[in-house]
Amino acid sequence: MKEQTIKSRIISNNPFRALKVYNFRLFFMGQFISLIGTWIQQLASSWLMYRLTASSMWLGLLAFAAQLPIFILTPITGVVADRYNRHHILVITQILLCIQSLILGLLVIYGYITPIWLLVLNILQGCFNAFDMPVRQSFVFDMVAEKELLSNAIALNSVVFNSTRLIGPPLAGMLVAQFGEGICFLINTTTFSGIIVALAFMKNVTYTALSRSGNIMENIREGLRYVTNHYPIRTVLLLLALISLLGMPYMVLMPVVAVEILHGDSHTLGFLLGTAGLGALVGALFIASRSHTTRFENNIAAGSLLLGCGLVLFSFSRNLYVSLILMFIIGISLIVQMASSNTFIQSMVEDGMRGRVMSLYTMSFMGMATIGNLFAGAIAQRIGVSLTLFLSGAGCTIVALVFYARLHKLKKILVTQYAK
Repeated sequence: MKEQTIKSRIISNNPFRALKVYNFRLFFMGQFISLIGTWIQQLASSWLMYRLTASSMWLGLLAFAAQLPIFILTPITGVVADRYNRHHILVITQILLCIQSLILGLLVIYGYITPIWLLVLNILQGCFNAFDMPVRQSFVFDMVAEKELLSNAIALNSVVFNSTRLIGPPLAGMLVAQFGEGICFLINTTTFSGIIVALAFMKNVTYTALSRSGNIMENIREGLRYVTNHYPIRTVLLLLALISLLGMPYMVLMPVVAVEILHGDSHTLGFLLGTAGLGALVGALFIASRSHTTRFENNIAAGSLLLGCGLVLFSFSRNLYVSLILMFIIGISLIVQMASSNTFIQSMVEDGMRGRVMSLYTMSFMGMATIGNLFAGAIAQRIGVSLTLFLSGAGCTIVALVFYARLHKLKKILVTQYAK
């Protein structure tokens, strides 16, 4: 009996245990290939906009254009995720994103790209992602189909996301310096084959669907009422929204930090984002090693506070090596906060509400960052990047401390939710 208990505990703490599921294993490998290209395109897009405009305001507009459709459309796409086959939706969104990347690459290579075209194509990308993101979040449960594996699968999603973040930006920095931005977009186009092939080879993917005959607006209101009346989910979503609003916009200012503060180039930008990716990978592996009974609310609080403090310190750095260390810390804290929030919510939500609740998660995560990016770009233009980053970090710190003050009440409500 004692040996069985030890064996069970070892299995539950295996950071790669969800990979035993065939469909999730395919998804993991396909995402690894695809997301390398995604990170390459993200850096190339921001560097291209900065090269065309030399303006932090335009960088903020670029991020705003990509994320505004997510903020507007996710309540509807959450209903779509609950009503229709998520597997099929993901195949369609990946093909559309592949086409968008191809068009962008051709425009750059043939010299037709302008800041306006870049904004328009980012809006188009945002529309596709508005469907892709809540569906992708909900699809994790469809693949593993076991709540005991859910937290590990979510964490492994973060592992693949951030391990590719470690590879993509530095590679993009070298590609931009040697060949220009156009080749980066074409490389991203080819990497979509990884996830499309993985989705095509999956077997027996099941999902619980709502009736398609109901009123979509009523479905949306039903999801909002569910979250409003669920104190733990509501509290974590509110914290996530505030952290995304205040903390996430640091990413959009990185080209300015690399050039104007650290006096570097696209290589410097790649190293900064790559180091943040390394930190995020470490944070994701930490979450993946936790058992499904872990009390993730503690990780949420700690990650939020560490993020705020890291951004405050980063705002004062003028040395590349100090900045890289702080980016590593910021990367760890951000992924611990985000992945723990995702796991916390998905472990509590009812299956019939999963798509709609995860659409609100996407809105809180990406949608609020949309507003934050726009404000960060505008504010940095007026008061400077360093002071903007300081205010961002101070805001996250205050929000984290307020959450800590409410943690005792949250834990009381959760006492029946977790195994002792």
